[in-house]
Amino acid sequence: MPGWRNQFQEIASSKPLFLTIYATVVAGIVFSSFYVFSAVYSSAGRGGAGSAPSSSATSWWLSPPASHVDSPAQDRTPNSSQIMAVGMLAVPAPQPRSKSMPPIWKAPPGSKMPPLKTFRLTKELFGKRAKDNVVIVTFGNYAFMDFILTWVKHLTDLGLDNLLVGAMDTKLLEALYWKGIPVFDMGSHMSTGDVGWGSPTFHKMGREKVILIDTVLPFGYELLMCDTDMVWLKNPLPYLSHFPEADVLTSTDQVVPTVADDRLDIWQQVGAAYNIGIFHWRPTDAAKKLAKEWKDMLLADDAIWDQNGFNDLVHRQLGPSVDQESGLVYAYDGNLKLGLLPASIFCSGHTYFVQAMYQQLRMEPYAVHTTFQYAGTEGKRHRLREAMVFYDPPEYFDSPGGFLTFKPSIPKSLLLDGEHTIESHFSLVNYQVCMLDRLWFSHPGILVGSMTRQPFLCPLDHVFEVNVMLKQLSEEEFGPRINFREYSFFDNPSVPRQVKESWLDVQLCQVGSRNCNVSNSTTALGVLKFPKHSNEETFHSVFSSFKEVKVIQFSSMQDAFPGFTDKIREGKFRNRVKRYVGIWCCVENHIPGHIYYDMYWDEKPGWKPIPPQTSEDDHPPW
Repeated sequence: MPGWRNQFQEIASSKPLFLTIYATVVAGIVFSSFYVFSAVYSSAGRGGAGSAPSSSATSWWLSPPASHVDSPAQDRTPNSSQIMAVGMLAVPAPQPRSKSMPPIWKAPPGSKMPPLKTFRLTKELFGKRAKDNVVIVTFGNYAFMDFILTWVKHLTDLGLDNLLVGAMDTKLLEALYWKGIPVFDMGSHMSTGDVGWGSPTFHKMGREKVILIDTVLPFGYELLMCDTDMVWLKNPLPYLSHFPEADVLTSTDQVVPTVADDRLDIWQQVGAAYNIGIFHWRPTDAAKKLAKEWKDMLLADDAIWDQNGFNDLVHRQLGPSVDQESGLVYAYDGNLKLGLLPASIFCSGHTYFVQAMYQQLRMEPYAVHTTFQYAGTEGKRHRLREAMVFYDPPEYFDSPGGFLTFKPSIPKSLLLDGEHTIESHFSLVNYQVCMLDRLWFSHPGILVGSMTRQPFLCPLDHVFEVNVMLKQLSEEEFGPRINFREYSFFDNPSVPRQVKESWLDVQLCQVGSRNCNVSNSTTALGVLKFPKHSNEETFHSVFSSFKEVKVIQFSSMQDAFPGFTDKIREGKFRNRVKRYVGIWCCVENHIPGHIYYDMYWDEKPGWKPIPPQTSEDDHPPW
């Protein structure tokens, strides 16, 4: 395979992503900066509000999922960042409601918390919140507070206030109450900490969901049940009303499209699991029967995962179709009418973040659920931030220390030429672009039948261990924390004008070339020329003059900084960042099939991206 060998040699000394992380730490000597992951696509140029978007041949498949809000101010937006869209900086405006119910987001009067019994789940409570007989519900514990606020914010922005949040601990209940969010007590007495996927507490949460559904359906209201790690991008209620005969409408993990429009997915062609993170229940006898048996099944056997139990029950009998038009299918006991929500617009983490399926089909997504992702809750949160659909406080967008970013330049041979191989993928990820998908099982690079384009802008958690990057590691052993932001940060409309307008462009230059001096003076266009291979002292002497600048953007990071002269500091830095990278998975016909990313691959002669050859080799590169 001489083609990929040439590509690999071409970038053998090129690690722009790694070097920017290096420079972030160096900049930290001068001020506390945040590294903003960057890439090759921009939805708008730096030239001002009237600038035209790029029309290059690569702009479509390198573009992220389309924005769902008005474009942000573009006066100082870098053309180095990739973007997608819904920023939420402003405190939500109170949403109007009937006279009997206070507006959402309006803090309640007084300073005394009502007694816990006030928040009991009752038919009356549901009746007050229902609109057109529908109530939209999610639930969680305090660890998911920010996800819940994001979930509520999207719904109220869509003009929907027929919602309720189930609190699994009193800390969350009190916090939501004082924010004016309709909340009820689930009586779960759960801890306030994070819930790891697959843990006993995770399974407890799943059972609580099923108990809730079984409790609510006899109230007589339709229930749109949602996990907290999803967001609504479009009002789903008109769509759901198009299927009045359905007892249950559920999302799925389908990654291959079965329809090219907004019809329900074709049930005969859906081979993936039905995902219970988004599903709509009507209070019919068939739905009530299913909910009760599902609950009884889970309570009788702690080993059953709630989603597997649901799938087992509805697949007990599947077929025939209810009719020729609706897309509904008889399921469960032969009487339940089931519909499968189209995965292209009721998106999973794969159809939205990896395939951008709805964009390719020219459709508007209703929802995105952070499935098919890595790095736990931190990975989910970062995915939503990359998509600019996460609700962060104002200080997230205006750090006192400022931000550091750069503009990568990807070799054409890597981006457009050659085969789609493991080797070309490992070369391309140095530029924050992926050639191959990441999954939990062996595959040929991308899922057969999916709409994944190659290359594509992969989420950060495909390559980096986001949870490790955010972990509080000992500074004594690992050096100072490295703060970072998502690649879409500067295109987020929540970034305030004072950040976008406080900008310094840095152009690397060769020592000895014209006007390439150690100086804090900028050109007439406001560009600072900075010598390559500068040490810490040079960085400090030059950039200490720009402490008040919010954003510093380098033209490139290659040859910007050769490394720390203090070997102890260098060792701590290396000890930290080598833990930041994860694995690619998985090679076909080889066990194990994963390949470890290595931040220092270029320092290891003969290094190749291959899976561990022995059990002794099967460990991260440290």
